[in-house]
Amino acid sequence: MKGVILAGGTGTRLRPLTSMLNKHLLPVGRYPMIYYAIDKLRLAGVTDILLVTNKQSAPLYVQFLGSGKEWGVKITYKIQDQAGGIADALELAESFVHPGEKLIVLLGDNLFEDSLAGCVKEFEQQSEGARVFLKQVDDPRRFGVPVMNGDLIERIEEKPKEPKSSYCVTGIYMYDEMVFDMIRAIEPSARGELEITDVNNLYATKGLLTYSILNGWWIDAGTFPSLYEATDRLRNYSGDPT
Repeated sequence: MKGVILAGGTGTRLRPLTSMLNKHLLPVGRYPMIYYAIDKLRLAGVTDILLVTNKQSAPLYVQFLGSGKEWGVKITYKIQDQAGGIADALELAESFVHPGEKLIVLLGDNLFEDSLAGCVKEFEQQSEGARVFLKQVDDPRRFGVPVMNGDLIERIEEKPKEPKSSYCVTGIYMYDEMVFDMIRAIEPSARGELEITDVNNLYATKGLLTYSILNGWWIDAGTFPSLYEATDRLRNYSGDPT
């Protein structure tokens, strides 16, 4: 399985820090934020990783991460020239993923406690489809909310006024190779971006969208309060390269 970490974006909610530094390079505990996504993949046995970022930040990532050897992984870099959405960034991974391979995608600002190892093994045995990771939250109206039917998700509703569950869809996704056809099948949203929710809903309409639930803490570290919380939780993180 290949790993893809998406680390573009402007980080507007973290300005003025992000006026000079990509948010995924901001310090969280002992390491820059991006380190934790890499380490989660490494610990799950996913060591061939594509990092997608913007051209302004790419030199900083290369300087910090290099080839990935120091961190126990192999890193390839690709540039998203303009903000076109998560699915637009993911489409850049098509040449990175070989025919028949599956991929796991992490948003670089999603920090979490759970191991991915068991789910990676399960998904590698799954014949087709996609899987998203859910977390129970106090106010699901702020997120994409799944409508579940047994082991499947029927659809994902974006920021619904009346959520049909108390779960949200996190920035952790697993896909088979069909994902690139799914991306080509969607249209830009009203904000001019290719939305990952539309990709996931295409899988859902085909009965091919499953889910796992995160039991530990999960943080979308895109605001100052969440960044402070992440720093507190990861202050004594003991993960070390290789």
